[in-house]
Amino acid sequence: MNIGLFTDTYFPQVSGVATSIKTLRDELIAQGHHVYIFTTTDPQAKHDDVAAGIYRFPSIPFVSFTERRIAIRGAFRAVKLARKFKLDIVHNQTEFALGMIGKLVAHELEIPCLHTYHTMYQDYLHYIANGHIVKPRNVATFVRLYMKSIDGVVAPSKRVLDTLRSYHVTAPIRVIPTGINLRVYRQRDSKAQRLRLRQKYGYRAETPVLLSLSRLAYEKNIHALIAAMPDIIAQKPTAQLLIVGDGPARQTLERQVRQLKLTNHIQFAGEINNDQVYHYYQMANVFVSASDSESQGLTYDEALASDLPIVVMRSKYTDELIDDPAIGVSFQKQEDLVRGVIYYLNHQDTEESHSKRQTKLHDISAAVFAQRVVRFYMDCQIEFAQHQKTKTKHRFFHRIRRG
Repeated sequence: MNIGLFTDTYFPQVSGVATSIKTLRDELIAQGHHVYIFTTTDPQAKHDDVAAGIYRFPSIPFVSFTERRIAIRGAFRAVKLARKFKLDIVHNQTEFALGMIGKLVAHELEIPCLHTYHTMYQDYLHYIANGHIVKPRNVATFVRLYMKSIDGVVAPSKRVLDTLRSYHVTAPIRVIPTGINLRVYRQRDSKAQRLRLRQKYGYRAETPVLLSLSRLAYEKNIHALIAAMPDIIAQKPTAQLLIVGDGPARQTLERQVRQLKLTNHIQFAGEINNDQVYHYYQMANVFVSASDSESQGLTYDEALASDLPIVVMRSKYTDELIDDPAIGVSFQKQEDLVRGVIYYLNHQDTEESHSKRQTKLHDISAAVFAQRVVRFYMDCQIEFAQHQKTKTKHRFFHRIRRG
């Protein structure tokens, strides 16, 4: 199958969306499909990478969210490339410029157009005039209109499904959780390698390390993790929190750390190359997140794939994911966050907990993810063909009546 993935966000931009798209791309290729990425230019990647099937379109920084890009032209070129590649499917990953171009390409080639709804925009409205202009009802209207001509929607979680249904989206929706490339996260570092990474941050082999890994944005609620550290330190005086990532909230978070006099217990590692992230999961003792804006929780799955227990904010997604203490615990209050962290720092990993995590991994593997997506592609192709046949028949009888 020849598949076109249309996205305004892709590497070298670092985000859960970019990771999700790359995971899908790599696994589809591994399963024998031909995949072409239609995406934006970037200061660090201005040109096409033809060998990798990546085609970039002129772009500018997105309004009030300058780390992200939005294409400003390229529809004619996209159609020309799509014809050259003989695309069978368009799979959009954005509702903005390249999503619109993807819809145009699908219309011109008369092929199905699918869409993955990655972002819960109601959690990000503060980026646009501090939320004073665009309201949740505007998001619902925009999404409903965009989805009108979409042949199938991938919802990464039940939370996304429920949100789209509340927007009265009528396109077929299928819940397909984004998978994890287990080949990457099952690479096991030696004790010496883990110790070297720990020593880089001044940790000893026995130091209890909490890992936070995400974009440093206000909706990620990292300030709640920092606020909980005094209570954790009161019970585990040597505990350390390593915050991996970068973003607009970094200066505010660093100021909070200084004000709470926690500079000896909290460090900021900055942005880490995606290919190196698995090392950080392996050197930690527990993964923590207070984010309440996750639509698919990729970092939770990555931690699980790295055999790391998680302590995360409760959501519909975590209710589905966490079904055993071997996986982790969710919280809503600070005291529950502290209790969960202390539990895992005090309890050594067992063969049983390791086995339970391994059992959970099958459902979140990249291979299963891609297989489910391809099955949805094929179902949408069948439905699309039937719809086209019906349209042709109606046009035929209409011409007869007029004749």
